Amino acid sequence: MDALDAGAGSLLRQPKAVWATAGASVVAFMGIGLVDPILPSIAQGLDATAGQVSLLFTSYFLITAFAMLITGWVSSRIGGRRTLLLGLAFVVVFAGLAGTSGSVAELVGFRAGWGLGNALFVSTALAVIVGAAAGGSAAAILLYESALGLGMACGPLLGALLGDASWRYPFFGTAFLMAVGFLCITVFLKEQPKPARKTSLLDPVKALGHGGLASAAASAFFYNYTFFTVLAFTPFVLNMTPYKSGAVFFAWGVLLAVFSVIVAPRLQARFGSLKVLGGSLVLLAADVLVLGYGSHTTAIVCTILSGAFIGVNNTVYTELALGVSDAPRPVASAGYNFVRWFAAAAAPYFAPRIEEWTDIHMPFVVAAVTALVGAAVVVVRRTALTHEVEELESKHATEDGVAVFVN
Repeated sequence: MDALDAGAGSLLRQPKAVWATAGASVVAFMGIGLVDPILPSIAQGLDATAGQVSLLFTSYFLITAFAMLITGWVSSRIGGRRTLLLGLAFVVVFAGLAGTSGSVAELVGFRAGWGLGNALFVSTALAVIVGAAAGGSAAAILLYESALGLGMACGPLLGALLGDASWRYPFFGTAFLMAVGFLCITVFLKEQPKPARKTSLLDPVKALGHGGLASAAASAFFYNYTFFTVLAFTPFVLNMTPYKSGAVFFAWGVLLAVFSVIVAPRLQARFGSLKVLGGSLVLLAADVLVLGYGSHTTAIVCTILSGAFIGVNNTVYTELALGVSDAPRPVASAGYNFVRWFAAAAAPYFAPRIEEWTDIHMPFVVAAVTALVGAAVVVVRRTALTHEVEELESKHATEDGVAVFVN
């Protein structure tokens, strides 16, 4: 039995604390795609434009980006358990308030608070799961990645089911589920040991001084613009009912999960990380270009198919971020995420405006170009990445055979 199978074999034999954290992680990741199927409904309900409603993503990820600079600072001072609970409390409060919004401005503001809570929770969850899990890090990481994939797949589905009655219900539903997660972690998770060294606010920025990490972050920045053009702008192009849109993005999420957890590690083992990443980015560029110019049916197929490329990219990028420099993994991850989440904030803002300035096709042309730029950065900076990547792949092959992902 190889390491991956061994990790899967011990996946179910976990303490209650691990299941509580993993369950809350599912809901946290659901929050990213929750609003996808109901974006048109929100626009109609609040008499808003597509550009105004897309700011739900912009405020969420802009705050998330800046929050990456403080998550390590917070958790190294108050501990992992309290950081998780603080993040969950923020999400419960602001998700609930989002459901009461009377205007787009209020909803955008509440999503910003939600983003802060999600950043505090998600950035800490993996470390807590690894620290509390039985069966070694392989099982813990597989469980975390399963939670990520399940959350990304089920978020649009929950948004569709609750949003069919009212666009407000998905926000209330998230607040309720996160409150359950808060109670479970309070009961089942004991306080985790604090790091021996406290993290400063500038440590993630300093970590970006490493050429390999800076290159990975720069490439991921352009890739994330493409990723979130698909996630935030495509629902307006498809213009479907919440149920149909939810089904499309559920299928998208399933592909994302499968290719992230199962397919990407096998491709890396056969072809190498940089070749896999470059090829996947080129294929993603072609996919979004066809999405923008194809028929409605073609757009649906390409939206779903993009989940496969996004799943592969997420895995490889995060491995690069965590293994390419000598910075501690939480610090390297924070610096990397600080850069890439700015693109996640930019894409939902610019895509509708590019459509207003030009036509419906041009946002996808821009998204295809940014994916190609991300691939170009990998090719140009391969010297800064190759040595570290080879060491990382060798380490995975000889130790646990499972990638460490923090998305």
